[in-house]
Amino acid sequence: MSGKRAARAAAVAVVPGELALVVCLAAGVRIPGSALAAAEALVLAVLLLEAWVLRSLYAAARAGGAGPRAAWWAAVHAVVPVQVRRLLRHELRATAALGRWVLRRKHGVRAGDLAAGYTGPQTAMMYGMVFVSVVETVCLALLIPWPAVHRVVLVLDVYGVLIVLALHAACVTRPHVVRPDGSLLIRYGALFDLSVPADAVASVRVDRRYPEGRLVTVSEDGVLDLIVGSQTSVTVELSRPLPFTRPLGGRGEARTIRFHADDPRAMVTALRQPAS
Repeated sequence: MSGKRAARAAAVAVVPGELALVVCLAAGVRIPGSALAAAEALVLAVLLLEAWVLRSLYAAARAGGAGPRAAWWAAVHAVVPVQVRRLLRHELRATAALGRWVLRRKHGVRAGDLAAGYTGPQTAMMYGMVFVSVVETVCLALLIPWPAVHRVVLVLDVYGVLIVLALHAACVTRPHVVRPDGSLLIRYGALFDLSVPADAVASVRVDRRYPEGRLVTVSEDGVLDLIVGSQTSVTVELSRPLPFTRPLGGRGEARTIRFHADDPRAMVTALRQPAS
C-alpha cells in the first residue's frame, strides 16, 4: 500500500505544475525550453512509478480472480487520480493530433458543418516558442561536453518541442463546430469540449473582450470564459444552464458562454441562420 500512496502523492504533486504549463502556453506566456523539458521529465518519472505500481495491483487483482479488463480498471482507479488521467489523455490526444495536422484532417467535423478555428491569437507565440527551444537545443549541444548528459538533454528538449507542437496541433485539428441544425461544439484542443444543443442557444453575438484569467474561467453568475490568447470574440446566451467539465475533471454550469473564434462573424451568422 505504501507504493500506492507514493504513486498517488507523486501524481497529485505533478498535476498543478503540468496544468500551469498548459495554461501559460494557452495564455501566450513564453516558457523557457529548459523549464518545459524539466517538467516533462518529471511527468515521465511519475508515469514510470505509476506503471510499476499498476503492474503490481493488476497482478494482485488477477490473482484474486478478476478478469483482465476489470483488473486493469481497478488498478487504474486505485492509483491514478482523475486529474492525472485527464492530463494523460490530453497528451495522448494531442500527440495523435500531430498526425491529423500533417494530413490536414479535422476531428469531429462532418459534411455540412462549419469548422471555426480559434488559434489566431496563439499561433505566433507557439512558433516563437518552438524556435527558441530549437535554438536552445543547438546551443546546449555545443556547450555540454559530456556525451551522456548531452543525450539526455537532447531527448528532453526534443520532447518539449513536440509537446508544444502537439498542443497547437490539437487546437488546429479540433476546431469549434457549428452543425447544420444550429447546434454548437465549443473546444480548446483536447482539454475542453462542450456540446451546446440548438434549443439551448437563446442568442449569439460578436462580442470582443480581453479578460484576464485561466483558460477556463467561470464567474459566480454562470458566465463561462474560454480564453485564448487573453481574448474572447463570441458570446452565446443560453436558454437554460448547461453542465460542463473543466480540464481536470471538475464540474460546473454555464448560463452564458464567451469564447474566441478567428472569424466570429461567420460563426455568428451560421448560428443565427441554421440550414433547414
